[in-house]
Amino acid sequence: MEKVIIFDTTLRDGEQSPGASMNTAEKLRLSIQLERLGVDAIEAGFPAASSGDFEAVRAIAAKVTGAEVVALARATREDIDRAWDAVRDAAKPRIHTFIATSDIHLEHKLRMSRDQVVEAAMQAVRHAKSYTSQVEFSAEDGSRSDRDFLCRVFEAAIEAGATTVNLPDTVGYAMPEEFGELVAYVRRNTRNMEQAIFSVHCHDDLGLATANTLAGLKAGARQVEVTINGIGERAGNTALEEVVMALYTRKEQMGLETAIDTTSIHPTSRLVSMVTGIVVQPNKAVVGANAFAHESGIHQDGVLKHRTTYEIMDPEMVGLSSNRLVIGKHSGRHAFKQRLTELGYALSEDELNRLFEKFKELADKRKEILDEDLEVLVAEEILRVPDTYQLEYLNVVSGTVAVPTATVKLRIRGQEAQGAGFGIGPIDATFNTIAKMTESRSRLLRFAVNSISGGMDAQGEVTVRLQENGLVALGKGADPDIITASAKAYVNGLNRLEYLKKNPSLAPEERSL
Repeated sequence: MEKVIIFDTTLRDGEQSPGASMNTAEKLRLSIQLERLGVDAIEAGFPAASSGDFEAVRAIAAKVTGAEVVALARATREDIDRAWDAVRDAAKPRIHTFIATSDIHLEHKLRMSRDQVVEAAMQAVRHAKSYTSQVEFSAEDGSRSDRDFLCRVFEAAIEAGATTVNLPDTVGYAMPEEFGELVAYVRRNTRNMEQAIFSVHCHDDLGLATANTLAGLKAGARQVEVTINGIGERAGNTALEEVVMALYTRKEQMGLETAIDTTSIHPTSRLVSMVTGIVVQPNKAVVGANAFAHESGIHQDGVLKHRTTYEIMDPEMVGLSSNRLVIGKHSGRHAFKQRLTELGYALSEDELNRLFEKFKELADKRKEILDEDLEVLVAEEILRVPDTYQLEYLNVVSGTVAVPTATVKLRIRGQEAQGAGFGIGPIDATFNTIAKMTESRSRLLRFAVNSISGGMDAQGEVTVRLQENGLVALGKGADPDIITASAKAYVNGLNRLEYLKKNPSLAPEERSL
């Protein structure tokens, strides 16, 4: 069994999902969970993109010890210097530099000749190599590049010192058989390829990212660049959980293995969803809510007789507990801490005490507390840094004969403020009041409500998408009261907009692979 290196780019390419920007504390928490999951390399960010990205990468480099910490850089000395400054304190630093190689990009974006691209790639790798022994080179838009030119640029990069060369399907254009053939051709015709690890990085524009990645592995690639839940630019990236479980479930055919602790997959998926505000679609492979659900009578009958009739994976293998009921209001602190540990959360005593108080408050309102409820508590109470806006109080009057009215108390930059307003419904009144108090000019693009669990007393989970001056942010909130959940989501979205304003990123086309 040969090992496949799992290169996770949730914190870099995944963050390029519209509205998915994360602050430093959130990225740090996720990096710890990714290390616990067992990924080999964590692409922590693009330090040249913003000061926020730089600080996040530097914080992760100082904290993570088991996995490589990777910083992305364009093929320029300035980007590479910035990347090294961010990862220099890492136990295992890596610099990842890239330049486009397709004729489309050369003509319309770079305005460079092929010779100039080769020279730029060599210079970038040499400069990065002067800082660290681990240097990765990527040929952006590789799947639409001339295959012989790919061989030439990879050979030059390896000669300059690259230890990993990466072939991205940047725009998700390739077909599996075609991509596999391209990987095989480049590996076979690059003279010094045995001196480097071959990597693939696929996007999901045609829904083929996982298929293309597996085709690349069959053709000899031994590193895959993936994200949790498949989040990323446009339609997203290859999903880590899909590749890992495909290799595990079909190991006899693939003959490959990873170092991933599969039981940590589901907790990691939930954490990423909580932090980014991006809801996992119910029918998502491996981690979706319906991935192990059976409604058809024929399927139910088969599973009851023998699980393998309709399940190719054991739910517990990916971290799903067969016992959904966890704890209730009579549970003690020890049981509470144990369940959080099982879910993958390592909390300090202060964090645990704060969370336990909130848990007891929730348990007084609800008969059953599920894993998803605990994860919401962690997201709301632990994963957030001090926000610009904090919801202190909300009272709403509404009904068939009453004019919907909201009274709100917020803490704005540390100062208490109160306001009231009207709307066509209770949620509209709440949003109008908060927008007036915060002087927000944002526009509500999306409003979605989900039930975290079943039952009349289930927590409602609200997701909003806000837009202001070209910036888009997602907000998320949860509460047994759906109006309160909506207010929390709206305030969370406004806080994320403030974060984006303070941490402007480069244009997506300048930072995507």
